[in-house]
Amino acid sequence: MSRIQLALNVDNLDDSISFYSTLFGTEPAKIKPGYANFAVADPPLKLVLVENPGQGGSVNHLGVEVADTETVDAEQTRLHDSGFASVDERDTVCCYARQDKFWVESAPDGERWEIYTVLADSPTFNATGHTGGGCRGTEGPAGGPAGAVSPGHDLPQPVGSRRL
Repeated sequence: MSRIQLALNVDNLDDSISFYSTLFGTEPAKIKPGYANFAVADPPLKLVLVENPGQGGSVNHLGVEVADTETVDAEQTRLHDSGFASVDERDTVCCYARQDKFWVESAPDGERWEIYTVLADSPTFNATGHTGGGCRGTEGPAGGPAGAVSPGHDLPQPVGSRRL
C-alpha cells in the first residue's frame, strides 16, 4: 500500500497533536521530541508534524510512503525513464526511522518530494555522519540541523549517492 506523506512545520507540537488527533479521529503513531506522525487510514495519509517555532503552517516536505525497497527502486527507475533526476539515500536515518529513499529534484515550484520506505524505527531524528544523507529535505525539530535546505534551493548530492 502506498500513501501520500504531508510533513508540516508547526509552532507548537502539543497543540498540533491535539488538533490533528481530533481532525482525523486517530492518535499519533509516533511521538518524539519535536516530532509526531500519524498513520491515517481514511484517507490514506502519513501526516508528519515537525516542531519549528515561527514556521508553523508551512509545508516541510512531501512524500510518498511505499511498502518496500523494491517499490522505491521501481519508482526511481520509472521517474528516471521520464527524465527526472533524483538524489538517492539508502539505509539513512530520518524522522526517527531508518529508511531507503530518494528525493525527486527540480519540482517546478521548489517543493521537496521523497519516495521512501521505513525499514525500522530509530531512537534519533537523524544520524549525522551516517552513510546515508540523513533527513536531507527536512528541517529537524525546533529548526535544528537535519541536513535541511531552504525551500527553492537545490538539494546537494551526498557522497556515494546515485544521481539519475
